[in-house]
Amino acid sequence: MSHESTNPGVAVEQAATYCLDLATTWLRWDGRPVTSEDGDRIYTPHKVVRRIADHLVDHLAEVEALLAGVETQPDEWGASAVTFEQDGARFTEADLQEAGQRISRLARTFALRLGALDPEAWDTPRQPNWTLREIADHLTGIRWYADQLGRL
Repeated sequence: MSHESTNPGVAVEQAATYCLDLATTWLRWDGRPVTSEDGDRIYTPHKVVRRIADHLVDHLAEVEALLAGVETQPDEWGASAVTFEQDGARFTEADLQEAGQRISRLARTFALRLGALDPEAWDTPRQPNWTLREIADHLTGIRWYADQLGRL
């Protein structure tokens, strides 16, 4: 199957699976935040899960707005610049279970949404926004958040 005919949302699901695989090791997290590879931010298991889910929500909303022919909602997330007190909480089996449900469902919804479209819609220019394929390619970058903690 060619790149052009492969639903780009499938790669987002694969990225989510990768993140959740790493998250299974975060049950061993020692409670110390990890500084990002660029040295600008700190990450904890809860913050990584939040950022991955927020990123998926943000771009799923963007795709829906683009397909509806309306303006996208401005990005006003605090994103990685914000660390909440609860981000430092212990990461438990229950947290992992909930993260798995949240992230896998969001990634699957993204893939299903793109899969319901004609493949040519994935590459239709949507200026000033990215194409749907470019959004999906960008979303595979959720791996970066998980990689900040890595396999513990």
